[in-house]
Amino acid sequence: MSSSAARSINQIITSRRSTEGGGFVVRRPFPTPAVDHIDPFLLLDEMGPADYAPGKAVGAPSHPHRGFETVTYLLDGAMEHEDTTGTRALIRAGGVQWMTAGSGVVHSELPTEDMMKQGGRMHGFQLWVNLPAAKKMAPPRYQGYEADELAAVPLAHGGLLKVVAGVVHGAVGPVETTSPMTYAHAVLEHGDVVEWKPDTGHTALVHVFDGTVTVNDQIVGEGDMVVFDRTEGVVRVLAHEKKAQVLLLGGQPLGEPVSRYGPFVMNSRQEIVQAVDDYQSGRLVQ
Repeated sequence: MSSSAARSINQIITSRRSTEGGGFVVRRPFPTPAVDHIDPFLLLDEMGPADYAPGKAVGAPSHPHRGFETVTYLLDGAMEHEDTTGTRALIRAGGVQWMTAGSGVVHSELPTEDMMKQGGRMHGFQLWVNLPAAKKMAPPRYQGYEADELAAVPLAHGGLLKVVAGVVHGAVGPVETTSPMTYAHAVLEHGDVVEWKPDTGHTALVHVFDGTVTVNDQIVGEGDMVVFDRTEGVVRVLAHEKKAQVLLLGGQPLGEPVSRYGPFVMNSRQEIVQAVDDYQSGRLVQ
């Protein structure tokens, strides 16, 4: 393991429950009344786990976005993605979709026909990543990867590290990010350790969503997110007593004004008004 100094912890955020989309319950560390956003990240929702009876599964019907990126990572279940770029894709368990809304897109994420007929477990995450001002009006782009296309690193005691974007433990995630970014999921068996050295000055977050872990000597429980100072240093995560799961999120702060209204995130109120007007008049999607 690295002998580098540990990165200092700034705060620990406790998630709140909320209801989104077509009625699914989420566990959300931010945004909340206490934490608006953590540059460059705008939102993180854990969707479920929820066990749906036949005919009861819910998703997110067609809705617009402009000015940021949405990332959906599924652990269980399956969803059908469709958007106005012409993309239709199936997101299966272990897969990820990274959608750059840019200048504007309308999309939906709905349970598959099999999921609706048979029911089943749905569990995953939705992350919103801000775009820099210079790229907020870039053409929309969609990237989708199956579970076996993500970088994977077996851990010493039977756990597994999966890297969606960025570099952790020498593994490089497949997603091409707009700005420097890290997204990884660690399944830790007792005794497993993950070390990650975020770039100095970058945001670094560890979100615990299953079990209890020790993060740089601090015990952190399920539903809590560790926010680190933007200094130099290593982030070290190990399973505290038994199996645990965490997300590792890192990114370069944009340091720009954030103006947001529902599904639109821009740099000024005037740009938000324009986005709403463009959507209502049919000009959002070119």
